Amino acid sequence: MDHAATADLPILIGAALLLLSLFASKLGGRLGIPALLLFLFIGMLAGSEGPGGIDFENYRVTQNVGVVTLAFILFSGGLETNWQHTRPVLKMGLSLATLGVLLTTGMVGTVAHFLLHLNWPTSLLLGAVVSSTDASAIFSVLREHSLGLRGHIKPLLEFESGVNDPMAVFLVVGLTELLSNPGQAWYTIIPLFLKQMVIGGVLGLLLGRVAVRLMNSINLAFDGLYSVLSVALVGLIYGLSAVLGGSGFLAVYIAGVVLGNSNFIHKRTLRLWHDGLTYLLEIGMFLVLGLLVFPSALLRVALPALAVSLFLMFVARPVATYVSLAFSPMKKRGKSMVAWVGLRGAVPIILTTFPLLAHVPNAQIIFNVAFFIVLTSILIQGTTLPLVARWLRVDAEAQDTPVKPLLYTPSGTGRTNLTEIVVPEGSVVAGRRIVDLAFPLDVLFVLIYRGDEHVVPRGSTRLQAGDAVQVLGPQPIIEEVQARVGQTA
Repeated sequence: MDHAATADLPILIGAALLLLSLFASKLGGRLGIPALLLFLFIGMLAGSEGPGGIDFENYRVTQNVGVVTLAFILFSGGLETNWQHTRPVLKMGLSLATLGVLLTTGMVGTVAHFLLHLNWPTSLLLGAVVSSTDASAIFSVLREHSLGLRGHIKPLLEFESGVNDPMAVFLVVGLTELLSNPGQAWYTIIPLFLKQMVIGGVLGLLLGRVAVRLMNSINLAFDGLYSVLSVALVGLIYGLSAVLGGSGFLAVYIAGVVLGNSNFIHKRTLRLWHDGLTYLLEIGMFLVLGLLVFPSALLRVALPALAVSLFLMFVARPVATYVSLAFSPMKKRGKSMVAWVGLRGAVPIILTTFPLLAHVPNAQIIFNVAFFIVLTSILIQGTTLPLVARWLRVDAEAQDTPVKPLLYTPSGTGRTNLTEIVVPEGSVVAGRRIVDLAFPLDVLFVLIYRGDEHVVPRGSTRLQAGDAVQVLGPQPIIEEVQARVGQTA
């Protein structure tokens, strides 16, 4: 009874904080305040220096929770990545994730060296900690503001934030190792970087394909077990890559991309499930990070930390973006928007646990400054995204996913698929009856979404521009229909 009683209060407190966070997210959306910022404040209020008085200072637990959270966030991001949209921005994204991260690390490290009076390795470590953008922070803010972005901006941000985390993790781990072993030469970490990226990339690609085959062939007795299988696969892919010396984060992201662009059983259900799991882990992570910080310690570094944060937002990120995209065809307005949407989220604070656990000198200063940078980034950049997007004329109305009465679970074989085809303006099929279009007999027009209406197609039904048509048939035939519908007069 005593053991049970000791678990009751933490369960109650955790549930109450989670529920409070959900209510805060709704309030934040109405007030225009990013929900992530409210999650942090709730955690801080519940902490040892707030009314809650919860004494929590376990960096090991925080790191373990953070690694698991980041792995699932990256996997979920991979599942949602459309390779057709990502392919045109591949070179730009890789440049931002590598050169951009290195430039940001160097510039922020230089400023930190003079403002915080840290030695060069420690200053560069701080720069590496805050060098990567945060996918979950960026897209949660975009969703809250119902903000869409034109052209290739959104897929570029999505891809960059997925692949720059492994680079930042490598820099933090490498610099932490150098600080822990002062006699070690800096160039000794280069082979480590190549090993991590190659092993992580190859295993992510191979294990992603294995995961698709396993999903489609295992034939589990209960549908709910497929979500358990997906969790096991994420852990296996991350763990195997990390144990073999690769980047587990890169591996799970690439595996997620492979799965997201393949046909497998219960694909839609598992995507929704991982979306919910990511929200849960993200809220929990920000609450834990809020519990971990001491506001009094933040005040002691407030002025130099604010200066470093403003330099990151207004100088380092824009310079890194423009240099990394110097040879890209993206227009200046798009590059400027990419530069401003460089939100920092939970990742920098998770990364600070590495030097803290390694007992690197001044690691606590790095933690406090990184936390301050995350706060100001979400507060300043997160609240001004719609304004900047309108000012740069790159804003677009977010596309709401309509509620559809007809759902389809693919068999995973890929032989027959249900695909939605949108009739574009000026299409050669617009205004014509389906029966007159002489589409192949192997394809079936199942349902048409026309505005808020659901139209059951018949041979006499005339297609209209803007119609979203659900088509069932073999993939090669569907591609033929897509090409025909996409033709313009």
